Amino acid sequence: MADDADVIIVGAGLAGLVAATELAEAGKKIIIVDQEPEQSLGGQAFWSFGGLFLVDSPEQRRMRIRDSHDLALADWMGTAAFDRPEDFWPRKWAEAYLGFAAGEKRSWLIERGLKFFPVVGWAERGGGTASGHGNSVPRFHITWGTGPGVLEPFVLRVREAQKRGLVEFKFRYRVNEITRTGKTVTGVRGDVLEPSTVERGRRSSRNVAGDFELHAQVVIVASGGIGGNHELVRKNWPQRLGATPKRMITGVPDHVDGRMLAIAEAAGGRVINRDRMWHYVEGIKNWAPVWTDHAIRILPGPSSLWLDARGRRLPVPLFPGFDTLATLSHIMSTGFDYSWFILTKKIIQKEFALSGSEQNPDLTGKSWRQVLGRATSGIPGPVKAFMEKGEDLIVEANLSKLVARMNGLAGEPLLDVAQVEREIRARDMQLDNPFLQGCAGHRAARRARLSRRQADPHRKAAQDARSGERPVDCGPPQHPHPQNAGRLADRSRQPRARRGGRAGAWSLRGGRGRRLRRRRRARLCGARRHLPRRLHLFRTQRRKGGDEGGRLSDRTVLPKARELGPPCMLRPHSGFDVA
Repeated sequence: MADDADVIIVGAGLAGLVAATELAEAGKKIIIVDQEPEQSLGGQAFWSFGGLFLVDSPEQRRMRIRDSHDLALADWMGTAAFDRPEDFWPRKWAEAYLGFAAGEKRSWLIERGLKFFPVVGWAERGGGTASGHGNSVPRFHITWGTGPGVLEPFVLRVREAQKRGLVEFKFRYRVNEITRTGKTVTGVRGDVLEPSTVERGRRSSRNVAGDFELHAQVVIVASGGIGGNHELVRKNWPQRLGATPKRMITGVPDHVDGRMLAIAEAAGGRVINRDRMWHYVEGIKNWAPVWTDHAIRILPGPSSLWLDARGRRLPVPLFPGFDTLATLSHIMSTGFDYSWFILTKKIIQKEFALSGSEQNPDLTGKSWRQVLGRATSGIPGPVKAFMEKGEDLIVEANLSKLVARMNGLAGEPLLDVAQVEREIRARDMQLDNPFLQGCAGHRAARRARLSRRQADPHRKAAQDARSGERPVDCGPPQHPHPQNAGRLADRSRQPRARRGGRAGAWSLRGGRGRRLRRRRRARLCGARRHLPRRLHLFRTQRRKGGDEGGRLSDRTVLPKARELGPPCMLRPHSGFDVA
């Protein structure tokens, strides 16, 4: 039987589109099949934050981040810990990818139309050891336009190839079998599903309207992970991470179901390292869900105080944003599948961000005006919406009421006010320590020139009359004024002359180009402004890296803010978010 195309690609997500682009440029004829309707073109990448891994980039050098291929290779190998016979090809892939990331990747992407936000993020900082887990320097490059910005150049190129007759889309074609003649793969066979007009990301119908069979010399499976299939997640859950969380929420649409893994295996494919899944431990249930149990991951800075279900601080180096899997393992070892963040509104304003294209309209819409507005206008609108409407957020005027409501949300009285306050005060005492014992990650991030998205060290609880801080002004939570949260009387800022400039003139940079900034030491009054937030455990799809993956559900608890708003507490609650 004659082939219908040179190549059949199963999946119209980012991986499938990139493969189709490369094949079309080589003059091959491609058929792309996908079980979802056309409006979901691009798959889960559309919903992502658009973070990309680059090594020794101009963006890094501009921020004086010293990176290299050798350093990235050491970080990758320390994190992956390849120690199994089946790791031979994953290791080879990792070495090739790192060469790509440190070489032509950035220029290749720019040639195709991608642009990058100039600030590099620091994801998965690890435990601080030279040979262990984590990125020893920031490498998280945000695409200008987030997930849709990553997709756009590849969608345009595939559409152009479609006009030339090289690419054919077959939406609502669900593959049930990879066909073979002997040991040779010859095509795919499956069901044609009925047309669907649901919005992007929403669950589409699975009613069958017919069947199909297509033939080609090559079949590429680019169907995504298992994040939307909780049954498959539980089946492959690694025992080293403890018991499977009882409650899960999901960071990816329902169609990320992992069906093609078993279908590929039935055709002779080999699935390895089933237990090596990625899991996020910070997440909240979306107050405006698109898909089933829709979750959003929090992108935390290092300033938040992280407590377990009984109010005990998580051990070093389990700070927010440092070692996700180690944190997950520790949380599950406590016998509970949730934890708590404690933070102030000042920290929320400076550090708190949400992952996902729809949660970052300024970056997604490529609006510099909105980006500058985010930096100057306080808490971003999407974050404020979660504070006001999210079911996992609680706002209270004092710590005792806050802890009572936190216990109510958990369904069991595990938290003791005195214990929580001791942890807060112990952390606050270290702010007078120049070595910041227990806050080393915070200081390291500030030295790494990431302080624009990091709050200055400030007290979460103890009131100090010397700070000149105003007491919390309580009001309805629907109308917070985040710019005033935890406001102190400013220390007088002494004029400093620019090198070569007039004495007494205001200077933005020091003699060696260092940015000068006013230092405030915020002392929040009397443990009254705590915004708790409950974080559910997230589980990502099966993959080795990337921005979005399954997540563990995370509930956020906020104290009832008055106009100036209290400090904040987050409580990671049990739940599993799959991205």
